[in-house]
Amino acid sequence: MKIIIAPDSFKESLPANQVAEAIKRGFKKALPDSECVLLPVGDGGEGTVAAIKNSLGLEEHTSQVTGPFGDEVQMPYFQKGQLALFEVADLVGLAKIPYEKRNPLEIQTKGIGQLILRLIEQGIKDIYIGVGGTASNDGGIGIALGLGYQFYDEHGIEFKARGQSLFEINEILDSRVSLIPDDIHIKILADVTNPLCGPHGATYTFGKQKGLTPAKFQEVDTLIKNFYGKVAPEILKLEGAGAGGGIAAGLCAFAGAGIVSGIQTCLDLVKFDEQVVDVDLVIVGEGRLDTQSLAGKAPIGVAKRTPKGVPVIAICGSLAEDLPPLPFENIVAAFSILEKSEPLEDSLKNAATYLENTAANIGQILSLKQS
Repeated sequence: MKIIIAPDSFKESLPANQVAEAIKRGFKKALPDSECVLLPVGDGGEGTVAAIKNSLGLEEHTSQVTGPFGDEVQMPYFQKGQLALFEVADLVGLAKIPYEKRNPLEIQTKGIGQLILRLIEQGIKDIYIGVGGTASNDGGIGIALGLGYQFYDEHGIEFKARGQSLFEINEILDSRVSLIPDDIHIKILADVTNPLCGPHGATYTFGKQKGLTPAKFQEVDTLIKNFYGKVAPEILKLEGAGAGGGIAAGLCAFAGAGIVSGIQTCLDLVKFDEQVVDVDLVIVGEGRLDTQSLAGKAPIGVAKRTPKGVPVIAICGSLAEDLPPLPFENIVAAFSILEKSEPLEDSLKNAATYLENTAANIGQILSLKQS
């Protein structure tokens, strides 16, 4: 039996490659003769680049850029030839920001723009950027600052481009901006389709998890809307511009980037269609499978790309009650790995063991069919 194991990461628990390894160990216990092909994936959220770097044979590099609090930090990126990938979560991800410092209007994203310019200087032509899992809600203006734009208040005083600055911006200068050449292709790997503003936009949808109080939602959303209404009104109609707290909007407006499906692009890069031609089973998974997963998240993306007739099984941390009846979106069965009622902290810590046990149980059922 040939099995493709293509899970996403389990947020705050295990990266996708470790999830895949644990599932493989479980299947090997029950089906020792099975061939397990590991294809960890990501949909543009945190961990996407790490999931696919081995499949592409990318080399890791770092570049010194401005960090989330204005200090200088080393930011990783992955490169092969004229292609480079990085994810903004490696600079301003929630996991990088201590709870006491989680103020999404103060987090700086200038380093993202700086890194893009460095990559272009090095001769990179194709840049893929994962924008999920950020702690920022600056509407993307930090990207502009990193690319050379300058922001001034009504008194002509230049200030830092952070979300808080949206309250004061009076003038924007682009005299220091280097135009990005036409042969440079920047693609945003998005895991959501939310617009930049409005009730389903970046602030209302993701602001709370980043530390923004609901009392500020309307004011911040209006400020971002007014800012783009002046500098790039077309961005307000762009699907997916709200990804990364508006970082996607900034990349499109100021760096000429385009938004693509994170999971579909990931599957293209790892040549999933070639790998799945002769398999007997595909395993997908993520930390929690729910109705949001149906809107383009990794498990659904993999399942939809799997040829008809090849069963897809989901192994997840938990399953939401709002999921449609099985089968759905080519997934024939879905399992939660939770073995007992316990604190979330313990479940996250024991995820690898639970994944292995669940895969072994599924393998035992499959072995009965084989025998």
